[in-house]
Amino acid sequence: MTSRIPRDSRLRLVRPRPLAAAPTAINQRRARRPAPRPPEGTPAPAELARMARSGLAAAARVARWADTALGPGGDSATADGKATLSDATAERAARALGLTPAQVRADWDTARLAGLIEVHGDSARPGWRLRAWNRDDSAVLRGWVALCDAWSLAHPEPEEYEPAAVAEVVTAMPQVLSFLQLSAGPVPVPQLLDLLEQRVTELRTERCEIDYAPQADVPRPALAEPAAADAPLEPLLDWALRALASVGALTYGDGQATLTPLGSWAVWVKLEQICVAAQSPAGNIEQGAEDMLRGCARLRPNAARAEYRAWLAARPVGSAVTELVRAARGEDALLRGLAFEALRVVGAPAEPEVRAVLDEPTLRPYALLWLAEHDGADPEDAHEVLTREEATWLWVDTAAAVADHGEAPLLVRHLESAVQPTVPALLNEVRAVGHPRTVQVLVALAAAHPDPALAKAVRRAAFQVHTGG
Repeated sequence: MTSRIPRDSRLRLVRPRPLAAAPTAINQRRARRPAPRPPEGTPAPAELARMARSGLAAAARVARWADTALGPGGDSATADGKATLSDATAERAARALGLTPAQVRADWDTARLAGLIEVHGDSARPGWRLRAWNRDDSAVLRGWVALCDAWSLAHPEPEEYEPAAVAEVVTAMPQVLSFLQLSAGPVPVPQLLDLLEQRVTELRTERCEIDYAPQADVPRPALAEPAAADAPLEPLLDWALRALASVGALTYGDGQATLTPLGSWAVWVKLEQICVAAQSPAGNIEQGAEDMLRGCARLRPNAARAEYRAWLAARPVGSAVTELVRAARGEDALLRGLAFEALRVVGAPAEPEVRAVLDEPTLRPYALLWLAEHDGADPEDAHEVLTREEATWLWVDTAAAVADHGEAPLLVRHLESAVQPTVPALLNEVRAVGHPRTVQVLVALAAAHPDPALAKAVRRAAFQVHTGG
């Protein structure tokens, strides 16, 4: 788990460095492939973020008010523990912000959908995006994409529409948006309606709802008629386009629709995510976090990162981070290290959850290394943020992963990554650190080490830890 470890080992834990344990070539920097570029004419990220901030300014204003007025110890945000703003709170916010209660409710809902507000029971707290709103363009753009993804919630459909028909239109709209992006300009609504009808027909065909009887005069049974088949699509398309216009994804009027720069960029982002998800090298996309990490344990670093990216692209970032942290809390030290490698791929959106585990002794060393690198520290020097005790704890945890999943020579070489200058000093500090796997690690090390005298000293230390001596 140091630079002395051969390059052919595929066991991987946290960032390669003494104490960050990874039996791969640590002197070889990560090969960065060029990031795919958005379509020509797409504004720069900073300009896109400026557009998103402008479009979400009212929502951010309500979110900041909620942060101050509805935080822990403040008044309740909702009347029934749901995300709907209570009448009293809406009126209070309207007075404070110079808005109407209806405007406050609309901005509140937008802030929730964009991740600027998180509602927990009867209280609200700012989302991580609000904290990073003024300094992190990527956080702003992620918030806007989250809102764009939720366009059907941001502008609910009229009640007279059949739910099945609405669901079909929502499912078909990504193809309509992709066509708008390829057109790179205004598209007449009749042309979009034809495309929507084709896509809805395909969806019904996939569900075997299309009658393939050769005789046109053969009546179909009443029960075979899908509930949504007779629903007119033209008003549903009108609703969908108005909803997408309400979140700023497109402009709609004069019988035509045009993607905005933000809308075009969001469609491109989604297409890229689909492409990444389709390129999963090991087929772990549909697995839970633990099974995915186990599937990546024997992959080389670049292949593992590709798998992490594919897995992350296939699910919401919030739930993915929660799954990875849950996997890191398990008993398998290998999964702990791999989970934080996957969180490195997540980047900034994982920061709140990583900071939240700093008080957990099992995860603290990993979290400190992650945060140090996230804050700009060189991966080769990130270990300097650890105390001697934390470094020793991480050494034992990494050794436990090697003992469970690696080979004996790898465990012997792991000795070289310890910060202690001598084996007796290492054993003394390992005994003092109180890692639950200390005995097993020392027994495995004693069995693997070729030096009889050193193996005997390690066995004696294991016995003393076991007996409490």
